[in-house]
Amino acid sequence: MKTNVLLLLAAASTLSGCGAAGRLANVGRAPKFTAAEPMTAPYLERSIGTRTAPDRSIGASAPAMVAAAPPAQSASLFRTGAGAFFRDQRAARVGDILTIRVNIADKADIGNNTSRSRTGSENSGVAALLGVENLITKVLPGDNDPSSLVKSNSTSQNSGSGTSSRSETINMTLAAVVTDVLPNGNLMVRGRQEVRVNFEMRELIVSGVVRPEDIARDNSIRHSQIAEARISYGGRGQLTDAQQARWGQQIYDALFPF
Repeated sequence: MKTNVLLLLAAASTLSGCGAAGRLANVGRAPKFTAAEPMTAPYLERSIGTRTAPDRSIGASAPAMVAAAPPAQSASLFRTGAGAFFRDQRAARVGDILTIRVNIADKADIGNNTSRSRTGSENSGVAALLGVENLITKVLPGDNDPSSLVKSNSTSQNSGSGTSSRSETINMTLAAVVTDVLPNGNLMVRGRQEVRVNFEMRELIVSGVVRPEDIARDNSIRHSQIAEARISYGGRGQLTDAQQARWGQQIYDALFPF
């Protein structure tokens, strides 16, 4: 048992040491932005009013680097990707962007009081039992009365109380990208927003499933209309490090059994 505890302490010290080394390397530096994740988007035909000259920067010596030619353009005003008057401009396909409004104002107060008490008393004896009561005086020392052989009293009392109070307020807006379209037409969305002020990075991450019918006319949706929503709002930097306990104290709290 002691060997296992020592191994856990050694492993925790090694990991925390690596984390400390990384923090020392970033002393005096602002947190780095997270690399943008690759997004999947279908090809959309450009408007016939936007024409670009062919790219002649790639020579004949590198034919493998030439991108595949897009499909031939049509002259229809109602083709996919054109700025049509009658097409719904709300997000509906993979790669489309919609706005998510996060307005969280939660408050909860929970109180619990429990009280329990119990009292018991037992008296038992044998005044006469076929002469067996006479053997009791021979077996047990002292002057014993067979009519009061067993006597017990017990008292138990328990009381408990608990109170929980929580209040959260988040008001933010961010843009999310449709990452997938489910077979029933619902949209998988994911959005990430990072804001760096001096040496503190604040990030907001939202993901979940959206019904196209819930998207408003301005191509926005409330966070309460997102199913399987995962909302993460936090930060990293000097202020966040100052609010956390040191790694030694965290290891002590995790391993100390009392």
